[in-house]
Amino acid sequence: MKKQALITGATSGIGRATALRLSAAGYAIIATGRRAERLEALKAEIEAAGGCCTTLVFDVRSEEEVRRFLEPLERVDLLVNNAGLAAGLEHIDRGDTRDWDAMIDTNVKGLLYVTRVIAPKMVAAGGGHIINLGSIAGTEPYENGAVYCASKHAVHAISQSMRADLLASGIKVTEIRPGMVETEFSEVRFHGDKARAAAVYEGVEPLTGADIAEAIAWVAQLPAHMNVNDMVLMPSQQAGSYYTFRKKQ
Repeated sequence: MKKQALITGATSGIGRATALRLSAAGYAIIATGRRAERLEALKAEIEAAGGCCTTLVFDVRSEEEVRRFLEPLERVDLLVNNAGLAAGLEHIDRGDTRDWDAMIDTNVKGLLYVTRVIAPKMVAAGGGHIINLGSIAGTEPYENGAVYCASKHAVHAISQSMRADLLASGIKVTEIRPGMVETEFSEVRFHGDKARAAAVYEGVEPLTGADIAEAIAWVAQLPAHMNVNDMVLMPSQQAGSYYTFRKKQ
């Protein structure tokens, strides 16, 4: 019987790449997201390669939707809490509270809602693995990022506490904390401004969704007695939130 991997936010970027990579590693994929057409395209790609994929269209910000779609699942061996976003990049006195709500509701509450439904299934099964997508922003706050950084600080703390809470149940917990990754992240942050989003990566070869997916696949295949608590991944040109070497064009 194939192991089951549930991946939230699988319509693009890291989530989509992770679904493809874990399918190649032999997992049956349960892919979730808000964009049905993209999930169907992902399902078609996985099945064309001989894999198995189930899609669930819902918003992790809704506890009612999370429960309705996830409670019927019989088994989840690997949960990848990937759904998340950044919205806006302004000083705290100019921030849009709608952006704040979107980040907190998705990055923090959405992760908690999903985990609350899936973790008891793992406890009952006697094991499992939860991988939370954090960020270097979870330990390195930066100017204009107060609420995003706060949300990822929360993911960092939740991951550490979750590891302790589930320790006796034999459930692994890993936090993956990337630096600069070129996905739709910046385009979402800047509300569709493609030029501003592209400028974020000028002079830098950033990580890709596939790079992060490779790390997730490696962590997931480790032997039962070995757990990676926290993994920080950076482009070679980035050393931290404020340290990036940009090559001249």
